[in-house]
Amino acid sequence: MVKIVRIEEMQAIEAAADRGGLSYASMMENAGRGFALQLQTLLRDVEGKHILILVGPGNNGGDGLVAAHYLAEMGSQVAVYLSHARSGEDVNYARLQGRMPVITAEDDAGLEILQARAEEADVVVDALLGTGFRLPMRPGIGSLLVALQTALEARNEPVPIAAVDCPSGLECNTGNIAAEALRAVWTVTFAAAKFGHFLRQGPDYCGKLSVVGIGLPEDLKEMKDVSVEMMTAADAARLLPHRPHESHKGTFGTVCVVAGSLNYPGAPVLVALGAYRAGAGLVRLAVPLPLQAVNAAAVPEAIWTLLPHELGVLTESATEVLMPVMKAADTVVLGPGLGQDPATLRFVDRLFNSPKQPRKGTIGFIHEEEGVGGVAEDRLPRFVLDADGLRLLAKIEEWAEHLPPDSILTPHPGEMACLTGLSVEQIQADRVETARRWAQTWGHVVVLKGAFSVVAAPDGRAAVVPIATSALATAGSGDVLAGVIGALLAQGNAAYDAALLGVYLHAHAGELAAEKAGWEGSVMARDVADLLGRAAANVSAHAS
Repeated sequence: MVKIVRIEEMQAIEAAADRGGLSYASMMENAGRGFALQLQTLLRDVEGKHILILVGPGNNGGDGLVAAHYLAEMGSQVAVYLSHARSGEDVNYARLQGRMPVITAEDDAGLEILQARAEEADVVVDALLGTGFRLPMRPGIGSLLVALQTALEARNEPVPIAAVDCPSGLECNTGNIAAEALRAVWTVTFAAAKFGHFLRQGPDYCGKLSVVGIGLPEDLKEMKDVSVEMMTAADAARLLPHRPHESHKGTFGTVCVVAGSLNYPGAPVLVALGAYRAGAGLVRLAVPLPLQAVNAAAVPEAIWTLLPHELGVLTESATEVLMPVMKAADTVVLGPGLGQDPATLRFVDRLFNSPKQPRKGTIGFIHEEEGVGGVAEDRLPRFVLDADGLRLLAKIEEWAEHLPPDSILTPHPGEMACLTGLSVEQIQADRVETARRWAQTWGHVVVLKGAFSVVAAPDGRAAVVPIATSALATAGSGDVLAGVIGALLAQGNAAYDAALLGVYLHAHAGELAAEKAGWEGSVMARDVADLLGRAAANVSAHAS
């Protein structure tokens, strides 16, 4: 996987590489060349394109100067605009002399030349400020960005902006951004992604993120020690479960879905669709009795266990009906659509706090076998806990200690706030660290959902899935995800791997659903489930 680093980590990595013989000058050359090659890929061809490159005073500007050299070599019509004069001893600056227009801001007091160049540019490259930027914005560079934005807005057609490492004005540790910053269509960063690419306003300003190498040794300790990663399609391909030709439904696991209530009757169906489309061999829906009549035709492949209820919500006695069913399952998905009724809270409390001695009594829906009135914690299969299941858990004292090992929690920020007592703002301020901290505290895998979902393991590993689409901002989308992760868990994946692959497939299916619908706002949760197969096929194409 691609690593995700804080700026201090990147500085330590570069310093270690320099000590090992890869000079800073070589890294800059590799970065600028890599940017130019990536831009050629993104544009399909750069020959003949008018490219305006904004160059700042630091190393980011140096990367821009190198990129200018290689883009010119590729046949681009390059113009370089310097925010500050460069020394004649700067070899990257010197080799541009006489080959292309190079304008310095001090020679363009009214910024008319900048605006004129912007009017003819096919692409603008932003290499003004790099990863070391801290707010506030310097007035001079801020004025350049505002003038450029004004000129670009006057154009009849949009002009794409490609950012070198990060959009100028982005704090790469926090995701905070200056008001003057330009929104990039593409950001090409070097060696590793940066936290700010995924936090706060960072994603909106970075556009599509690419990571290119700068020649770092593969065995560089400082890089290998980084524990936060970015999921790629190739990573997802390696985690796809193998499906042998000689198999049967038992080969691919049974998912038991405990979900739904009279107010949320469709939730179990969406979980089941996600699970089946993600390869589960069998899905059992354990739901309040009235829901079967409503939903049986929606998922004819499912089998059903009908649970005791009061006015359509699960009651405490439902635990005993559920016990033998759970013991026969490989994974349990608990929570979507359960509601917050006190009777359902008692059900969840008893489910995870059952005494080891059986409880006697006649249930009425299935015959109770001797010794199944209580389930010891070590007999429970792995759980995926979502939605109302998480909010109910939060009301149970020391709930994390009672969950089966290797369970997976899938909260969105509001549910994470409920579980942790933090505010949503605190959670969103550093999503990666929040997920890591609580995965380690609780001892279970955490999927912090949202744009660029974060998956964290109890051992400190964490990964970001670099896909964000508003197509997933629709009711039931999380139910589908819970089913996908449950199915991958049932097929034998480790909990962390199942969560990573599930989030990636679900997010990519959201992208595909948006393409099919023509507009992200038209996507429904069922559409996402229906395109999981295509998402898996696309991922498998990246298998090495």
